[in-house]
Amino acid sequence: MRTQVVKRGAEATITEGEWHGRSVMVKERIPKRYRIQSLDNMLRRTRTKREAVLMAEARGCGIPTPIIYDVDVVSSTIVMENIKGELAKDVLQTSRDRNAVARELGVLVGRLHANNIVHGDLTTSNMLIKAGHIYFIDFGLGERSQEPEKKGVDLHLLKEALDSAHSEFPELFEHVSEGYISEYDNGREILAIVEDIEKRGRYS
Repeated sequence: MRTQVVKRGAEATITEGEWHGRSVMVKERIPKRYRIQSLDNMLRRTRTKREAVLMAEARGCGIPTPIIYDVDVVSSTIVMENIKGELAKDVLQTSRDRNAVARELGVLVGRLHANNIVHGDLTTSNMLIKAGHIYFIDFGLGERSQEPEKKGVDLHLLKEALDSAHSEFPELFEHVSEGYISEYDNGREILAIVEDIEKRGRYS
């Protein structure tokens, strides 16, 4: 498999390549030398398996994610479909339909949370848009959870990302919220937690 590094992060290296004739992205978790090797191996394998499972479960719930072609827990590697789309961050900045995009984004987050999946890093840099579909990527910090607080933290992170990257469009989170509560019956409860988290931040 031919590969080319496209991103080096603290936790993983992302490479683009070809696998059995398919264009793929390969995510490989990096060994941490400061950890005991046996513990490091266990953590990388566990997190690789968990991420692959979460992506597959999210896809099964109707959230677009890259198709997973291969998982090697020994090398802590995931081979997945290469979604050649635009970052949602860029689309929200330039598109005239940004409000509709934001609402659809909220629908998908609502669906994710309704199925008790917490993404863990909900930013518009972890979403790709291709042919009108929003794909969620990088579930490396994700988990399964029914806890409203964790869902609130997830959604709060998205609000912060929107406020930071798109401060000139303050209405975007309102449209995300509309989509969120339309898809998730407990959406208003989670949005109340988001407000509470913001208050804690202001008064801490």
